Amino acid sequence: MDRNLYIVIFAAVLPAFLLVLYIWLKDKYQREPLRYILRGVAYGVISAGLAYWLESLIGALGLIGEPRFFLGAIWNALIGAAIPEEFVKLLMLWLLLRNNPYFDERFDGIVYACCVGMGFAGTENILYLLGNIDNWETVAVQRAIFAVPGHFMFAVAMGYFYSMLYFGDMSWRERSRIFWVPVTLHAMYDGLLFMASMGTALTVILVLTFYVFCYLLFRGGKRRIEEQLQRDKQDPNQVAHYKS
Repeated sequence: MDRNLYIVIFAAVLPAFLLVLYIWLKDKYQREPLRYILRGVAYGVISAGLAYWLESLIGALGLIGEPRFFLGAIWNALIGAAIPEEFVKLLMLWLLLRNNPYFDERFDGIVYACCVGMGFAGTENILYLLGNIDNWETVAVQRAIFAVPGHFMFAVAMGYFYSMLYFGDMSWRERSRIFWVPVTLHAMYDGLLFMASMGTALTVILVLTFYVFCYLLFRGGKRRIEEQLQRDKQDPNQVAHYKS
């Protein structure tokens, strides 16, 4: 393999690796075993392959196409990216946690969801950089600042609500939040980018709106992380309320 290709792959996976390390070290009370962290990342890699297959199927069925209006861009973001990608990530998270004896703290849901999300994001990043090999440095920086942290925050939301249900902090009537909250955040993220890329008179406003949305997304994710850490601090000897 060409030495430069190793550098590209390293640049693609580095942001995801750093975020996995961050969330693992953030687990202050009972850190998850490294083998389960690696398993979560591997499940995320699998989810990227499944998402690619689903998105190809959606495209082949003609459910998405070149958007002419903003509604088309939002539709593409929702049907062509947010729903299939968050669905497979949730499926992998469920498979990872259903018989996991170490899932015994509320914060663990966020940790494992982020491992899956970063396995997905790292794989996607490799494909993006290899697909833009002539200017991979620019793409790598842009995605390290926005796309990979975006997937991280979608995962924080998914893991947060997964634990809320698992430990009995959320009613079963509200269980759909595990899916629709990360889907909504993902669709808004992609939708703003798709609309901005259409080159209308509103492009500048849409780009600024995207930056504001990212700020709110990251601030909301940080709040969810701190909330679960605080709950674990108040209940260090907790036992999961619901066992699948």
